[in-house]
Amino acid sequence: MSDHTTTDCLLFPDIFAKPVVLKFDQRQSSSDGGAILLKAADRRYGLTERLAACRQDDRHPGKVDHRVEELLAQRVFGIACGHPDANDAARLASDPIHKMLIGRDPIHGTDLASQPTLSRFENAAGPKELYRMAEALAEAVLARHARRLRGRAQRITIDLDPTDDPTHGAQQLALFNGHYDTWCYLPVVGFLTFNDEAEHSLFAAVWRPGNAPAALGAVGILRRILGMIRRHFRKARIRVRLDGGFAHPALLNFLDAQPDLT
Repeated sequence: MSDHTTTDCLLFPDIFAKPVVLKFDQRQSSSDGGAILLKAADRRYGLTERLAACRQDDRHPGKVDHRVEELLAQRVFGIACGHPDANDAARLASDPIHKMLIGRDPIHGTDLASQPTLSRFENAAGPKELYRMAEALAEAVLARHARRLRGRAQRITIDLDPTDDPTHGAQQLALFNGHYDTWCYLPVVGFLTFNDEAEHSLFAAVWRPGNAPAALGAVGILRRILGMIRRHFRKARIRVRLDGGFAHPALLNFLDAQPDLT
């Protein structure tokens, strides 16, 4: 008997005609079975493939055990399953479901990447690669809705909103924010809404230091997404919806200069 098995457990023998017997002898088990749906969605939209294509791999080919596509997919699926910390890779590397998500045999396939490998992968991305990945995400969202709506939409709404991401250590640029009363990062996220639909589609998430003003980076995000929207939906009216924190002269002047905003 190994550390991963226990004896049978007999429950309620005096209550039911047939006692409940529990067994804990399955070595290859996982609590993330629903992640198979994520794999199906990713195969349909090709999102991780698009993002991986934006990353350049400068590693020596003979020393590579985990391809860029595998590393990115492992990280994305792990976060989506509620495992945001790269340290979680220590116990998920041999998880059969997560190995299946990456395309490896759940039992005999090679284990997934370790925490140090994932951390090096994340930290290796430079500004140009991150910019290309942001473009790929927005393009994937717009292409999906363009197919769904056949390129026709009466109105498209852009929402930008800063959100606090509290930190609990000495992370670089984790600064105190008086409004949220915490040490944090302050990323800004962008969503698209088509016509009067209730669904909001995330198209951008830009990391910023904890003391960043609300409007920081907003002009760049809007300039990029407006160009993409105009290519996919030529006749749509575009509305930009922001809260009071974005009231900055540079941003307001940019919006005033756009002829098709409502």
